[in-house]
Amino acid sequence: MAIADKTKSAGKPKKKPSSRNNLSVLAKAIIANAGVGIYIVQHGKFVYVSELYQKITGYTDSELIGTDSLINIYPEDREKVRNQAIKCLKRESFEPYEYRFVKRNYEIMYILETVAPIIYQGKRATLGSFMDITERKIMEEKYSSILENIQEGYFEVDLAGNFTFFNDSVCRVLGYSREELMGINNRQYTKDKESAKKVFQAYSQVYKTGEPLKEFGWHITRKDGARRYIEGSISLLKDSSGKPIGFRGISHDVTERKNSEEALRQSEEKYRSILENIQEAYFEVDLNGNFTFFNDSLCRITGCSREELIGANHRQFSDKENAKKVFLAFNKVYRIGDPTEGFDWLIIRKDGTKRYIESSVSLRKDSGDKPVGFKGVIRDITERKQIERELNHMATHDALTGLPNRLMFSQLLNHAIMSAQRNKKQLAVLFIDLDRFKIINDSLGHEAGDQMLKEIAGRFRHLLRAVDVVGRLGGDEFIILIEEVNELNQVATLAHKILATTLKPAVIMGEECRVTASIGISIYPRDGQDEQSLMKNADIAMYFAKEEGKNNYQFYSDNIQSMANERLSIETNLRRALERNELFLNYQAKLDFKTGAITGVEALLRWNNPYLGSVTPTQLIPVAEETGLIVPIGRWVMKTACAQNVAWQQQGLPPVCMAVNLSLRQLMDDNLLSDIQTALKESGLRPNLLELEITESMVMHNPTRMIPVLTKIKETGVRLAIDDFGTGYSSLAQIKHFPINTLKVDRSFIRNLPQDSENKAITEAVIIMGKNLSLTVVAEGVETKEEENFLRQQVCDEMQGFYFSKPIDPDKFADLLRNHKASPKTH
Repeated sequence: MAIADKTKSAGKPKKKPSSRNNLSVLAKAIIANAGVGIYIVQHGKFVYVSELYQKITGYTDSELIGTDSLINIYPEDREKVRNQAIKCLKRESFEPYEYRFVKRNYEIMYILETVAPIIYQGKRATLGSFMDITERKIMEEKYSSILENIQEGYFEVDLAGNFTFFNDSVCRVLGYSREELMGINNRQYTKDKESAKKVFQAYSQVYKTGEPLKEFGWHITRKDGARRYIEGSISLLKDSSGKPIGFRGISHDVTERKNSEEALRQSEEKYRSILENIQEAYFEVDLNGNFTFFNDSLCRITGCSREELIGANHRQFSDKENAKKVFLAFNKVYRIGDPTEGFDWLIIRKDGTKRYIESSVSLRKDSGDKPVGFKGVIRDITERKQIERELNHMATHDALTGLPNRLMFSQLLNHAIMSAQRNKKQLAVLFIDLDRFKIINDSLGHEAGDQMLKEIAGRFRHLLRAVDVVGRLGGDEFIILIEEVNELNQVATLAHKILATTLKPAVIMGEECRVTASIGISIYPRDGQDEQSLMKNADIAMYFAKEEGKNNYQFYSDNIQSMANERLSIETNLRRALERNELFLNYQAKLDFKTGAITGVEALLRWNNPYLGSVTPTQLIPVAEETGLIVPIGRWVMKTACAQNVAWQQQGLPPVCMAVNLSLRQLMDDNLLSDIQTALKESGLRPNLLELEITESMVMHNPTRMIPVLTKIKETGVRLAIDDFGTGYSSLAQIKHFPINTLKVDRSFIRNLPQDSENKAITEAVIIMGKNLSLTVVAEGVETKEEENFLRQQVCDEMQGFYFSKPIDPDKFADLLRNHKASPKTH
């Protein structure tokens, strides 16, 4: 969090301005796509905060503008941030720095921030950009805890060999402090040419082959000038795109072992003394593998006493696989005569526990140079192996559910494809997306969402065979691999089971929660012969399962691909529809039953594209919703409709209430209230002549959050209507809690009135309830004289539909409004 200069503004407090109005369109576009939170501070107070800044921190524009920019910084970090801001203004430092920030919900997050001095509205200011690095900090602390509790040194270097990360064991071995070692090059402690060359060759080999190099040794020179012998393993370090960025490795100081081995060759007495004082276990066996000599470390590793070990065979501590591994190593040493170093194997201790050990073995000869057995040094590397397994697991598995992640699943799928190809078998990929999961996250929080994901993951595991694989791709997306598919009914049966098990309720944080699943299925080799094609086509099929109402499964087909291509074309062209002026509005009148006057009008979005032709709302709206384009499009609709209403009045036409539909994304957008006020202010339309229509399912998406939003909108004087009433999740009793003015009876209940008895009963009940709640009741979709007469008899307030007027362009609507003669019998 950057701070501006210490100059304080004088004069009376002013009303907080909207920071967005002070930025150019280009600046807004850049900031919106920056991917980081942006703010500007002037005289120590916020004058601008971006939408992403608000989203990350939880604070709104109105809560921050004009306030002290230090107020939400963790108290212990404020001085650090203040000093960094001063350096920035003095142009002394622009380096990124970290600090802690207290979010709106009182959670503490870690921030990585960069600041720079700017001129804003003619005055000095500080521009800051920051991102939330909380998850990274948590992971770093976890890694640090693991790495600092092992004896071996863990290190990471860049491609030039400069240290970028290491644990305390590395500092201890090299004799440098952490501050001295950070950024130091490996050539500084490999001063002899032979070791420097050896290290360079090792790094080069790993870089060229991409394969890890296990257990090679080299000399290092400590800070105090002492020489130490190090053994280690090195692997390539890559970024998220797979590009090499450096190396990482595990090392251990084996100087004592090397010295011990040298001493063994010089003196038997000295050699025995040293053996009992080293950490590694030393052993000697005869040619049959029976122990003839060892030190106490071997007793400690095996869990046996000296009496139990003497004469015992090494095979007693191994299973068949590892006994064979040791036999082959001994046999190689016997045949070739050269020692073998760095081979590891698994032993079984006396108490039954298993430990990983690493060994170096050489041939033992008598004075006549005749082989009489073997000698070697072993060390317990169980903890190191565990860390390697954990690091590998973290790289290939989802941290929350423990399921294979996208990387691991892709590898498993590739192996399965090769197997299916060899055996001429089919396999299936099921792409699963959870429906309504976002409701749990929004209403109960991410902890509840995480619990639900773990519950669903467990259910999926329980359904599958041992040979099948379920993975998590991220968010609420899962993926399943089914091998050896004999017929499609086998896959369909499993899909039915997945739908059923997903639908079962789960008690999360004391609440009963339900989700459903949309499943897309691709079959090898019919729908693709490689991993990428199968996953892509399963994803496409999943999307159309959602389009079919969710809670179902769809097999990929050519027809689905064709629809996907059509949808992609719609999405591509829709992104430019606004700037190309391809969108326009038609208007459908609302008629008052009592007076016969036109009292309202609904703005309806239309799109005519030069390539696609006329695109229907049922094609347009879902794409706009999913891509997020519905927010800018909805903003344009509101402004255009308000301006058109005022234009009609300026022509001398009577004022009518303009109805505009809101989407769920708009309703959840933090800028909605500001957009409404801007549309009214720019057009000059009176608030009571604007009515915003929402569906009841939108409100029931999260009533706790939505009702306060609607209340704030209504407080501006704008009217609110529930559209498509009766088709959503709310009950008649719940409607009284909604801050609305109007109920619109869905067209599906108006159809075939009064002949359809069910529709008749529902419509009568809605009209009566609306009257009792003092709401205006509008019947939409009226198409026949019989429907109009029935609604008039039920004292419905207004009607809308083709029977009176179809949606028409602004000029035709002006003519309709100008020529219409109000009469109770008018239709």
